[in-house]
Amino acid sequence: MTWGAAGLALGLVLTVEGLVLALAPRRVEDALRFISALRLDQRRAVGLAAMALGVGLVWLTHH
Repeated sequence: MTWGAAGLALGLVLTVEGLVLALAPRRVEDALRFISALRLDQRRAVGLAAMALGVGLVWLTHH
């Protein structure tokens, strides 16, 4: 991965995150409350699943 690709990826993440916060701030608050109510092991599982999905999408788009 080049620095340009890393910058592009970070820029896309920040764009999507900013768009979600700008368009649906109440939904973000609801999601954070829901996540905070989960047990620590459940939060880890959700995080690992999201990470695996992201890696899978990156792999699919580059192969």
